[in-house]
Amino acid sequence: MSRSALIVGNWKMYKTVAEGLELATAIKNATAPTVRGREIAVAIAPPFTALYPIGKRLEGSTVALAAQDCFWEAQGAFTGEVSAAMLADVGCRFVIVGHSERRQQFGETDAAVNLKAKAILKAGLSPIICVGETEKERDAGEMRGRIISQLAEGLFGFTSEMAQRSVIAYEPVWAIGTGRVATTEQAQEVHALIRQYLHAQLGEVAQSVRILYGGSVKPNNIAGLMAQPDVDGALVGGASLRAEEFLQIVRFHEAPATS
Repeated sequence: MSRSALIVGNWKMYKTVAEGLELATAIKNATAPTVRGREIAVAIAPPFTALYPIGKRLEGSTVALAAQDCFWEAQGAFTGEVSAAMLADVGCRFVIVGHSERRQQFGETDAAVNLKAKAILKAGLSPIICVGETEKERDAGEMRGRIISQLAEGLFGFTSEMAQRSVIAYEPVWAIGTGRVATTEQAQEVHALIRQYLHAQLGEVAQSVRILYGGSVKPNNIAGLMAQPDVDGALVGGASLRAEEFLQIVRFHEAPATS
């Protein structure tokens, strides 16, 4: 089954509203690419403060708006939180959940990821559910167990329809912001593991679920990653903060493939 590619720029805690509008405009104005007939979808995830104005700026374009997190309740006395319904209201189509920085720095659990993902789906949006192992877990031979555990708990109670509307992002923690990147073989191994797990749990719908790679994605390694059969896109961090570099990643067919 053919899957459209998806490139998502996660801006993290960077960019004022003015800076974000400048970056979003540059990305919006670039031509949306198609590679050998395969559609390339693009989304950007600014900080909460810039979502509304950037969402307005992106109206009528092919660039989708994403948020970096949300809370699982629709409303209530939850000071400092933002609901999925609120994110839908400002034009978001995707919401990232379970990012390793949320897990490590804010104690986010797999159970919380599951609640958030279900709330996102209920609001009519698509969750980008992040999974990944630490360097210690990989070196100890625990990678497979960790990935399966995160998927089992994060997708608990999911139907095939819910899974089809979701995106999975594999981000090896040891490659995020470090300059290190998984080899194409390492990335494909884990992406294939994720798809095999989805197939075992949910059947043929697994073939339509997009699985992104995240971890020091750059213009010089994206083509090699995208050449793998189970890599359907990228969750880009630092390189998404510069329009020229991010657009080179989006146009990955023009970048040299490296492992």
